[in-house]
Amino acid sequence: MGSVQYYISPSGANPVKEFVESLAKKQKAKIFRLFMSIEQYGLVAVLPHVKKLSGISLWEIRILGQDNIRILYVVVDRNGILTLHGFVKKSQKTPEREIAIALSRLNEWNSRVDR
Repeated sequence: MGSVQYYISPSGANPVKEFVESLAKKQKAKIFRLFMSIEQYGLVAVLPHVKKLSGISLWEIRILGQDNIRILYVVVDRNGILTLHGFVKKSQKTPEREIAIALSRLNEWNSRVDR
């Protein structure tokens, strides 16, 4: 029903997957469970865990708990997302630096001819 794509850099790195792999087992499990729900049932299945960032095309998946983990993504088709950046949120507002990383990856991804 849905699809979760990872941003892959021109050098072949997969920064979101590397970020998720660096997390504790419990946090990693929560994220992969959300990704599986998106793939099986579409974005509506994870609505309480997603939020649109105002004024830009980015959305965030919110993993709450001991750490506030965020994964920034864009919707690429009806039920598909492209994950761009993951980080641990330490402040109330999403830091501009984290948004800038996600947007630069999106711009780079959009500029590729062979998607």
